[in-house]
Amino acid sequence: MPEHRIFTTAFAKVYPLYVQKAERKSRTKEEVDQVICWLTGYDRAGLQRQIEQGSDFATFFAQAPAMHPNSSKITGVVCGVRVEEVEDPLMRRIRQLDKLVDELAKGKKMESVLR
Repeated sequence: MPEHRIFTTAFAKVYPLYVQKAERKSRTKEEVDQVICWLTGYDRAGLQRQIEQGSDFATFFAQAPAMHPNSSKITGVVCGVRVEEVEDPLMRRIRQLDKLVDELAKGKKMESVLR
């Protein structure tokens, strides 16, 4: 099966889109960062380093300090795909991140988003 294009896309290219999506719904860049750090175990400096280095999604998740143990509780549909049914582990992580940003943008309380 061919590799998905998103795997080799720079995280830094998609990150501003996450922030814009949240900000359109009166959420903040800081809240987006909090969600990303919760999921991946990066601290803010580590997240910033990944953005500055231009790491692609595969590298971003491969170098993540520790995926949150509750990440398996991230369920639901993103782009018409059930997050918990995604076979590829990397694609599932990307979809989990998409889902968290979606929930944040939809106005969910941070306590609910961060399970």
